[in-house]
Amino acid sequence: MTVDLLLGLQWGDEGKGKIVDVLTSKYDIIARFQGGPNAGHTLEFDGIKHVLRTIPSGIFHRNSINIIGNGVVIDPVVFKSEIDGLAKFNLDLKSKLIISRKAHLILPTHRLLDAASEASKGKAKIGSTLKGIGPTYMDKTGRNGLRVGDIELADFKERYRTLADKHEAMIAFYDVNIQYNLPELESEFFEAIEDLKKLHFIDSEEYLAQAQKAGKSILCEGAQGSLLDVDFGTYPFVTSSNTTAAGACTGLGIAPNKIKEVYGIFKAYTTRVGSGPFPTEDFTEAGDLMASVGNEFGSVTGRKRRCGWLDLVALKYAIQINGVTQLMMMKGDVLSGFATLKVATAYNYKGEVIKHLPYNIEEENVTPIYTELKGWQADLTGMTTYETLPKELKDYIEFIEKEVEVPIKIVSVGPDRKQTITR
Repeated sequence: MTVDLLLGLQWGDEGKGKIVDVLTSKYDIIARFQGGPNAGHTLEFDGIKHVLRTIPSGIFHRNSINIIGNGVVIDPVVFKSEIDGLAKFNLDLKSKLIISRKAHLILPTHRLLDAASEASKGKAKIGSTLKGIGPTYMDKTGRNGLRVGDIELADFKERYRTLADKHEAMIAFYDVNIQYNLPELESEFFEAIEDLKKLHFIDSEEYLAQAQKAGKSILCEGAQGSLLDVDFGTYPFVTSSNTTAAGACTGLGIAPNKIKEVYGIFKAYTTRVGSGPFPTEDFTEAGDLMASVGNEFGSVTGRKRRCGWLDLVALKYAIQINGVTQLMMMKGDVLSGFATLKVATAYNYKGEVIKHLPYNIEEENVTPIYTELKGWQADLTGMTTYETLPKELKDYIEFIEKEVEVPIKIVSVGPDRKQTITR
């Protein structure tokens, strides 16, 4: 029996989907533990690019069971669209995809509330993806939410109406110009609910407990990144759930002492979407080059990602709070061609040199202190072994390992699952 955990260590978009896909053959069960459909996990193989929003990244593997855990929030309309998009691949979703009854539902009015709230903030907006995720988690903690299990109840529509009416009153309170046709949105929602009913609902904590007793291997899959965690991220510019290792326990019902390996995924550089502090952001040609070569646009939203140098202060922080045991470095190929690479190894924080992530990393408080390393010119995308990688890249990897004191076990040199080097 093995329960391992895979999560992102930066501000999301690290390439978790690809690594889950690469690792899936080792696991019987892939379980998504938090987040909503604002997070797109991109997988690429056989010349086809796939973007998954809610469905775990193991869905393309014939022998794996995929679980959507209680910590996830599900938009039935987006979910139906995702299912429809997979139809052409002839996957046995009814037996391979199961959903926790305790997962919360995103209502159409949650999305409208999200838009109204963000519009009311003006320049102070946090960069919400407007998918209704924040308001859904607010209802969850406020004990008002609707869950997947409620779909099975005879009075589900009455419960829906009560909550939707409350949301409409809240939207009116914001007093912003939000145009919508609720009957049309609701028609789409209830049609998607009927499709959702065709899948298997489970009490996921019991299912996973029995799977562990039966000796099944489980990989817990996170969404977004550690620096977007609602408690430990760059608040308030964060997501609405716990993206760190602790979220796997609360989002699936797995006890902390059952988790063995914690795989931490990071890019060879750093990116961020939306608002919020980003100490190593590069506003020069270098940042633009990272964005263009790395195709740094959101897989769900299409938003351009801000780019900058690797921040080891932030990375060490994420490793620490997650208890990471193995690292996986993504997009090493994007840095090919840079004569010099910069890595932030400390901060100047209000005139003091520090090596930990402080409470506030806004630019008026923090200036990164860089170490420079020699870059490499070789095209990495066709390389298949660690030995063939350029010496400068090996030096880069070994420098990072020495600083963070955790081994880098996988180096990704391209988007395809085959472009993955194991050390």
